[in-house]
Amino acid sequence: MKKILILLAVAIFCASAVAVAVPPNKTLEFTDSSMGKVLFSGKVHADAGIKCMECHNKGMFPKMKKGTVDITMAEIYSGKLCGVCHNGKRAFEAKASCNRCHVK
Repeated sequence: MKKILILLAVAIFCASAVAVAVPPNKTLEFTDSSMGKVLFSGKVHADAGIKCMECHNKGMFPKMKKGTVDITMAEIYSGKLCGVCHNGKRAFEAKASCNRCHVK
């Protein structure tokens, strides 16, 4: 019985983690940037073949909750956070394409 309860708790936890990820039909809006709000489209990333766990892992964005990581352009430009992919090789380079993320 104890094992069943543990398995049930793990299943509920996993389901709730998936529920807070950005699905293809959702866009997150970040408004703290002085360069204009930043829109994160789950659809654009899913259409590019990106799986949630590629970014939501121990290194980049460990928690699937908005506001749990301080995202700065310095971090992105140094190849961390969004800059892991937005480096001009895998995806457009963040330094060269400000208006692709920042919307005035």
